[in-house]
Amino acid sequence: MEQTFIMIKPDGVQRGLVGEIISRFEKKGFTLKGLKLITVDRPFAEKHYADLSAKPFFNGLVEYIISGPVVAMVWEGKNVVTTGRKIIGATNPAESAPGTIRGDYAIDIGRNVIHGSDAVESGRKEIALWFPEGIAEWRSSLHPWIYE
Repeated sequence: MEQTFIMIKPDGVQRGLVGEIISRFEKKGFTLKGLKLITVDRPFAEKHYADLSAKPFFNGLVEYIISGPVVAMVWEGKNVVTTGRKIIGATNPAESAPGTIRGDYAIDIGRNVIHGSDAVESGRKEIALWFPEGIAEWRSSLHPWIYE
């Protein structure tokens, strides 16, 4: 099974969307393998967004992510990276379809509620960064009702 890193950003936490977002992934049939509420410091934020360090919006992104607590999660399931990105919606909320998290809850690209790994490999890197202690190893009793 594939794993992905999902982060509810400070605006999503402040707006009380944590339960709704978790619910969407659970209802889809994915398994929660790691979860923590964390306030990110600047060096950690810069490390997380290192691949964007040359972009003009990098400093604003770092300021945003350290502005309040985030919820870091690891989700597992078949095609969880691709499907998770569909659940989340386009980076720009104006381009996100209704029914997606960003389509339903975000207006501005600078406050787009949630981050999700864009590939299996980036998911591995993000999970290693955010969960160095490891994740919970368990299998849901619902597994045979979700997967053939």
